[in-house]
Amino acid sequence: MNRHEATRRQFLRDLGIGTAAWPFVAGLPSARGAAAPPRPPAKRLVIMFSPNGTLPDEFWPDAPGGDAPLQLKPMLAALEPFREQTLILKGVNNELRGDGDNHMRGMSCLLTGAALNPGNIQGGSDSPAGWASSISIDQELRNWFQASDATRTRFGSLEFGVAVPNRADPWTRMCYAGNNQPLAPIDDPARMLEKIYGGAAARRQIGGLLDNVRDDLRHVAGRLSSEDRRLLDQHMQLVNQLEKDIAAAEAQTELAHPEPEIDPEIELVNDNTPAISRMQLDLLVSALANDMTRVASVQFMRSVGQARMRWLGIEEGHHGLSHEPDDNAEAHDKLRRINAWFAGEVAYLASQLAAIPEPGGDGSLLDNTQIVWLNELGKGNSHTLADIPLVLVGGGCGFRTGRALNLGGTPHNRLWLALAQGLGHEQLRAFGNEELCAAGPLKLG
Repeated sequence: MNRHEATRRQFLRDLGIGTAAWPFVAGLPSARGAAAPPRPPAKRLVIMFSPNGTLPDEFWPDAPGGDAPLQLKPMLAALEPFREQTLILKGVNNELRGDGDNHMRGMSCLLTGAALNPGNIQGGSDSPAGWASSISIDQELRNWFQASDATRTRFGSLEFGVAVPNRADPWTRMCYAGNNQPLAPIDDPARMLEKIYGGAAARRQIGGLLDNVRDDLRHVAGRLSSEDRRLLDQHMQLVNQLEKDIAAAEAQTELAHPEPEIDPEIELVNDNTPAISRMQLDLLVSALANDMTRVASVQFMRSVGQARMRWLGIEEGHHGLSHEPDDNAEAHDKLRRINAWFAGEVAYLASQLAAIPEPGGDGSLLDNTQIVWLNELGKGNSHTLADIPLVLVGGGCGFRTGRALNLGGTPHNRLWLALAQGLGHEQLRAFGNEELCAAGPLKLG
């Protein structure tokens, strides 16, 4: 047992509570060792993916450049409250070539920075391909955090999904534990709640999650500092609301994501997808706030996904709309609404992180968390892998924010190097394809 875990276990024994209550108190500052000297705030990473490219004229600020204040286009207006903590990058390209079509390479090479393996999965008119050939940057950082007593967490990483179809191929996987090791996101909030807190079967027999541990937690509250009591109360309120939301979602007949029989290429996304998204994001924030993990990803749908977002008044599939010509004003308007909705989900995540003070430190969780919102394509109807839409929100990496940069065309491997070093993984000198890392990490400070 490492020293960090021993301190936590001793804290649990001193409080005299059962193991079922441990997920609620494990992340409190006292659990890290009240007598230990102060340490820097935790650094965290959240990667959020949305598919099928963007609208360049609606996404990129006019004349992005050096030190000019960031001016957000209307499609990204939801991010306005976080404008000073936002960095938009243009001119970052996925320069990997080889097997697979651009959607496949856009998706499975996005976080790995390495080419796809040969395989028999046929995409479009391009050569068939297999899974990615290397670890993804989120898992690289997961392993790095887990290697140290000071940064190890209960879960090295958590992979969330929203409306991800029930299939497995390079279009549906962006996170990789290593060569040929895709990681499937969990897109059911009830399953994620069970993963994080455990004991779902017992809870159905006995009652709610909090019912099982409420007495222990009341006992604990009287022995905690005022800061710890505030954090515990906030955590309990969030889990209580999540249980109610999940129960309401499970009562709906449209909870599952159906795969229609008439056409396997068409995906119907449930009208309750917005509610599922918010539950997943709340669970993610809860896990970060309680230091259950410091690395998480949220995958919305999939590459080439034909999600039909009826809650936005849109009946057409997303991928089909993304292929419409630029002069199709109706399609353009619908794509603007789709991407504005994704921006709103990023803004919601940022707002939840900003509302929680950093445990045992100054500022908020957002001040020490790096959100990266990205896409597998630059533009849907051209299938370009250039100008990947990249929005970075928060202060986890120490990048200089409140601006937009045009980097003129550089491999996205260099961004992952900058990200890793900004989060403290300074010994990482290359990631993915080493040739694409020759110029070193991007300078974003």
